Amino acid sequence: MEAGTVRCPANYAPLSPISFIERAAAVYGARAAVVYGERRHTWAEARDRCVRVAAALATRFGVARGDVVAVLSPNVPAMYELHFAVPMAGAVLCTFNTRHDAAMVSVLLKHSGAKVFLVESNLLDVGRAALKRLADAESSAALPVLLTISDDAESDDYEDLVTNAPARFDIRWPANELDPISLNYTSGTTSRPKGVVYNHRGAYLNTIATVLAYDITAMPTYLWTVPMFHCNGWNLPWGVAMQGGTNVCLRHFTAKVIFDSIARHGVTHMGGAPTVLNMIANLPAADRKPLPGPVRVMTGGAPPPPRVLFAVEELGFVVYHIYGLTETYGPATVCTWMPEWDALPAEERARLKARQGSHHIAMQDVDVKNPDTMESVPHDGRTLGEVMFRGNTVMSGYYKDLKATQESMAGGWLHSGDLAVRHPDGYIQLRDRAKDIIISGGENISSIEVESVIFSHPAVLEAAVVARPDDHWGETPCAFVKLKDGASATEAEIISFCRERLPHYMAPKTVVFEDLPKTSTGKTQKFVLRDKARAMGSLTKAANSKL
Repeated sequence: MEAGTVRCPANYAPLSPISFIERAAAVYGARAAVVYGERRHTWAEARDRCVRVAAALATRFGVARGDVVAVLSPNVPAMYELHFAVPMAGAVLCTFNTRHDAAMVSVLLKHSGAKVFLVESNLLDVGRAALKRLADAESSAALPVLLTISDDAESDDYEDLVTNAPARFDIRWPANELDPISLNYTSGTTSRPKGVVYNHRGAYLNTIATVLAYDITAMPTYLWTVPMFHCNGWNLPWGVAMQGGTNVCLRHFTAKVIFDSIARHGVTHMGGAPTVLNMIANLPAADRKPLPGPVRVMTGGAPPPPRVLFAVEELGFVVYHIYGLTETYGPATVCTWMPEWDALPAEERARLKARQGSHHIAMQDVDVKNPDTMESVPHDGRTLGEVMFRGNTVMSGYYKDLKATQESMAGGWLHSGDLAVRHPDGYIQLRDRAKDIIISGGENISSIEVESVIFSHPAVLEAAVVARPDDHWGETPCAFVKLKDGASATEAEIISFCRERLPHYMAPKTVVFEDLPKTSTGKTQKFVLRDKARAMGSLTKAANSKL
């Protein structure tokens, strides 16, 4: 390197998603940024509102660099704006799952050390009860300041922040791009919450990678069906600003609301777990509206059944399959589509698209390894290993938990806990969570593979497969199934259907018809189903068993 090289403001600035809204206001200032019912804000207005909220947090409530600001809210405009306003104050945004009860929220408030707690009006009972629990347990501790977010102007503390903010405020850009920008809690227990710390650099890079992987071109219209509390909405509060798009906010939604919103606003992009795709695919034709054009849908969170992918694309949606963890800022891999696959039969196309693919451009590497030896598995589509990541878009670590951080990154790779195979073309495909694999008679059974077959039954709306204990086989597959409205099927029919399409040892031995418990992001709560299956006891006796 030549002498005289310097690092100075002319050639270096810490990377931060704050820059996305700064550019959006400059380039797309007069265009719609946020739409919510009849409410609309331009990018110039949105940027001004965010700066004013940052100023109010800093001057009225003493929020300093590194302080945590917690939020409990659905996808309303304030939730969107706080993704910029809190970092502009130099603080760390911590968004809570809107399905948490007061007990869990109080634990997370204590663990995060939040200084301010913003709560949407419909969740105020939970927020107040959480603060009361915290006060009762920590009588000497300072409680966070409670502020409300409301559509009612008279009770809206958030709009008061905007209206009465100081006239001038200098944005607190990160002093170091590795400074924290957000704190996201994984699903856990009240005894040991795991808070994943994101930094400005990782959030910036993963936003760019997500936008590119998802083909978000300039000035999209994005429908908010992914909860913004989940991995910061898969980075897209920042990503839509990066491209000067329009955010269509929804407090709640149904499949009909999705179609109505697409038609009304000309939606070009949306996202959702496979559960959302299933809702769309099974909405009665009478409730659908024609799509104004292709709607690109990013899905992830659970492996999508090929049948559901095919059904949604038949309606005119274009599905992008991503995969990641809270610990990887959300999206980390993408099933990049090859044009030569367009000529394949529909079922084969859906099967290929159901794979998790390979790492996106901001992730240094993804691999499937033997967790004991750390050797890569062969690219044979059969050998199981654990998915592992390394790169700039891996979390900074778990908040206040160095031991868990070190364990999760043993050997220089982030261990996902997901089991997968790697195909000859290098694409990975999940087989199961390590805890969800079913071991029957010494054979490993992928619950995902069995679920995919059950999903292809014409009467099935949803399915989940877990292990049921067995005196002889150790475990057998137990399927929990929800049927489509008006459809019928018996346990024997489902089992027979699977045995015709799978090795007999993989077919479920038990089928239970009921609604499946879900998280707020659409994932099936398999731990609930595992408890039910365990309570059933053994299906067969050691002396009298057969496949």
